[in-house]
Amino acid sequence: MPKFEATRRVAHTPEQMFALVADIETYPQFLPLCEALAVRSRKERDGRTILVADMSIGYKAIRETFTTQVLLKPDEHAIDVKYIDGPFKYLSNVWRFEPDGAGCAVRFFIDYEFKSRILGALMGTMFDRAFRMFAEAFEKRADIIYGKKPAA
Repeated sequence: MPKFEATRRVAHTPEQMFALVADIETYPQFLPLCEALAVRSRKERDGRTILVADMSIGYKAIRETFTTQVLLKPDEHAIDVKYIDGPFKYLSNVWRFEPDGAGCAVRFFIDYEFKSRILGALMGTMFDRAFRMFAEAFEKRADIIYGKKPAA
């Protein structure tokens, strides 16, 4: 039931932002709440990559791990994430990277619900805050990797 959607314009290309978000193994280095990430499998098919990964998130004394399937579609500048297992009833996450002048528009959408109402109540507000910080965390990471570009 909780959903979060954001569009952020950045001074980096769609290809650069796609590559940054697709590099999921680096998330624990810069992404809020992400404590660990392990890729279980990686398959290449028709120019696309399908990953199955476990992400461990933590906030104060709460720790949870969940498994997702990540579909990387570089030709479309798109990443789709499907929930497999963990503390959620469901989770769907979509990334789109669209050309926008000298940079791109990064579109982030997530829809999820925890299985446990208690966990949902404990984590809900914090998750909402974390999602608001995600876009900024990715933009800062892009500036570090690709260089900060001057504002137009």
